[in-house]
Amino acid sequence: MNLFYSPEITSSLHTLSKDESTHCVNVLRLKIGSAIHLTDGKGNLFHAILIDDSPKCCIVEIKETIHDYEKRNFNLHIAMAPTKNISRVEWFMEKATEIGIDEVSFLNCEHSERTVINTDRLNKIVTSAVKQSIKAYHPKLNTIVKFKDFIKSTKTYSGEKYIAYCDDDMSERLSIKQCYKKKKDALILIGPEGDFSPKEVALAIENGFKIITLGKARLRTETAALVACHSINFLNE
Repeated sequence: MNLFYSPEITSSLHTLSKDESTHCVNVLRLKIGSAIHLTDGKGNLFHAILIDDSPKCCIVEIKETIHDYEKRNFNLHIAMAPTKNISRVEWFMEKATEIGIDEVSFLNCEHSERTVINTDRLNKIVTSAVKQSIKAYHPKLNTIVKFKDFIKSTKTYSGEKYIAYCDDDMSERLSIKQCYKKKKDALILIGPEGDFSPKEVALAIENGFKIITLGKARLRTETAALVACHSINFLNE
């Protein structure tokens, strides 16, 4: 299945973007009459027919719409401190999208090595992963914010709230499997390479977050975030 992404589909006749049109005609060599699939990233999967194969502005006619395509019964939000090497964040965004994630936020922590992030580039990577893995939901990316401001914004969050934290005493830490309740929304905090500071952990706990461990190994930030993503999806199978 070839999937095209168009965030605003409002009628049965729809014009693809220039990039998507070029990919459709010049790369995939599709012609008038070819069947294609589209998503708006909001849960809708469209079956359509190509009626104009211009490489700059393809026009398709939508024949069928499937709402809530493969909608999951939980919401997963991961908030992480971006790594100094941005390619690691890009890797995480691609793989997390393929596995299944709904929202990603970026945190400016006391030990952060990166305080600026290009969400436009990350969104392009996410869009590509959505199309490759045949997803009808496009994950939401939020710009980077200070840790304390993000924590304050979660006061009304009704799902499970966790903070993954490593210290010398791991004996009292519970795993996601021990804490998480199936079908519940989840928000998980992942710290920078230097981990969260004790002050940040205390603030999170004061605001309803539970400390968890992602295993005995000390993981890189992007690996920890992906392990958390996969764990929640696996526990919901």
